[in-house]
Amino acid sequence: MIVAGFALLAVGAADLVRQFAPRRWIGYLTVAVILLLLGSVSDALLPMLLALAVGALWVWCMPSERPAPLGFWPAVLLGLLSIGAVVGIAPRVDTGLIGSVWELRSPFGDVPFDLAMLALGAGVFLLESSNLIVRAALDGEHTWRPADITRPASRAETEQPEAEASAEPEDAPTTPSAVSPDADPLGLIVAPVAAPSITRDPRAGFQGGRLIGPLERILVLILTLAAAYPILAAMLAAKGIVRFPEISRDGETGARAEYFLVGSLVSWVIALGAAFLVWWAAHS
Repeated sequence: MIVAGFALLAVGAADLVRQFAPRRWIGYLTVAVILLLLGSVSDALLPMLLALAVGALWVWCMPSERPAPLGFWPAVLLGLLSIGAVVGIAPRVDTGLIGSVWELRSPFGDVPFDLAMLALGAGVFLLESSNLIVRAALDGEHTWRPADITRPASRAETEQPEAEASAEPEDAPTTPSAVSPDADPLGLIVAPVAAPSITRDPRAGFQGGRLIGPLERILVLILTLAAAYPILAAMLAAKGIVRFPEISRDGETGARAEYFLVGSLVSWVIALGAAFLVWWAAHS
């Protein structure tokens, strides 16, 4: 349990540092020091060192500035590691120095230190790391690319007669670019500047997803652990209703609907997986 908690906490904190810290090395050093302190006072130095190694590998395998070279497979391996640590390793009895002073009560009873660390690590992981996983899944599926949604040219536009496309009328006005330098000795004629080509970003309308996604996953985690399944179903259905007008304007390719479905399903699976880990650890 403590291995999964430290690993998820290290990965989630590293991604938060990459996203928000102005100087990453200071943020990484702070995260390492905090993990060292937690591992020392809880008699979990070896799991803490393993978590630092997992966090370093995650940063290398899941870059934030470019598509992940390994896709979302590092997330699968991290999930298997977390599940194996929670299911296969028995809960600890001795939690070191912090065990004598640790006391955390909840409506469901006392919360051990290892369970609290697992819940904290799962929550931090759902904030930014899950965004990287969703992005890697979307990039791997190649859904909703700019080339897929640009308006296709009509047949009349693409099959113009060659003579009509190349010929110019004799009385066409002379453009400034066609004027010779001798005709403009003072340099008064300014050559026209070509308008920059604007490529529409298909995900421009999803900028709020960076905030909506983490909030949605945290709510899914809390509602699942609280067994508030009707509220959870209503929330997920409300998201589909809100997105329906935008999805209904999708073209023949269906790329917008695929983008929404893939991103939402991957996000929900991550949140439900985190809830499963915490639930299993609490009942083990």
